[in-house]
Amino acid sequence: MLLGLAALWGASFMFIKVAVRELSPATLIVGRLGLAAITLGLLVPFVVGTRETARQLRENAGWLIAVALLNTAIPFWLLSWGETRIDSGLASIIQASVPIFNAVIAVVGMAFCYGVGGLMTGRYLKPVRPIVVAFASTAIATLVALPVGVAEAPGHMPGWKTIGSVIALGIPGTALAYLLFFGLITGAGAAYASLVTYLIPPIALAYGAIFLGERFGASAFGGLALILGGVALGTGGVRFARLRRARFMGETRFPP
Repeated sequence: MLLGLAALWGASFMFIKVAVRELSPATLIVGRLGLAAITLGLLVPFVVGTRETARQLRENAGWLIAVALLNTAIPFWLLSWGETRIDSGLASIIQASVPIFNAVIAVVGMAFCYGVGGLMTGRYLKPVRPIVVAFASTAIATLVALPVGVAEAPGHMPGWKTIGSVIALGIPGTALAYLLFFGLITGAGAAYASLVTYLIPPIALAYGAIFLGERFGASAFGGLALILGGVALGTGGVRFARLRRARFMGETRFPP
């Protein structure tokens, strides 16, 4: 599931970069999340049932609204806005710091959007079916962005590349990706789900270089190495590798 999610979200950076050439960030969000909400809304009655969906939405309305704002509406707008100014691959490198924010939040409770949203979902929405969380998040975020998105909509029909990018972002890039993401959070936890950011930057860099002609210097790759190194240290990846290496070599005592 992590590999599939990384492939979907790695490609999303490229599609955002294409779409914001003609669309404002708010309009892109409305198109992307609106398509995702419609797709999930069509599926959720068959997967969960209409009555059960309504019950879960009603009983968890407060936390669903909070997660929709912190994990979808705000970061999606910031990401789309950011890609009007930087390359798609660089945006993916910056997003790779999400696990670090998760670790900081667990210690001092600081509110960084993705970290807070992931932790809220894992703690307060664990009994809610992932497809219900995904549907609520996309629907609520669409309603929040709708007034500005409509006001900033272009006065002409966007090109086919823009329309295709919005469709790719909405259905596989958000609806399907959110099913995988919230499934990972409710199943394995927010910390495990955030490990997807190990995989996204290289994929996004490759997409940007191959399809958009983006070029990245030593500073971008250096930043990627620093972030992923910090994430590995913060999540215990380096310690796990040392333990496994020690076990393979037959040591009887492991480092603390």
